[in-house]
Amino acid sequence: MSTPIDRPRDVSPILEAVVLPVRAGQEEEFERAFAAAVPIISRQKGFRDLRLTRCVERPNEYLLQVQWEQLTDHTVGFRESDDYQLWRASLHHFYDPVPAVDHFVDVLRG
Repeated sequence: MSTPIDRPRDVSPILEAVVLPVRAGQEEEFERAFAAAVPIISRQKGFRDLRLTRCVERPNEYLLQVQWEQLTDHTVGFRESDDYQLWRASLHHFYDPVPAVDHFVDVLRG
């Protein structure tokens, strides 16, 4: 079975998923900073949508899900852009440790 890196537009998008471990006590400040940073990511080529949710059991952890047209829209287009440096400066100081980012494609939807 092949593992497609870039997918045609008529196929389900790439889902970037990352658990964001925010330093305890900085949750409200993080949420404000994240809301202010949304325009940075939403103007990127291939960006479709994002969702940020907060963990009930561990309120300093958030789940970020971003839909991209293609993997390279995130890994090359955004990550190698000047905008990514703005994104990093706005948000990465909240994380401890630095989170791991994974990418997924739909296999089954119900």
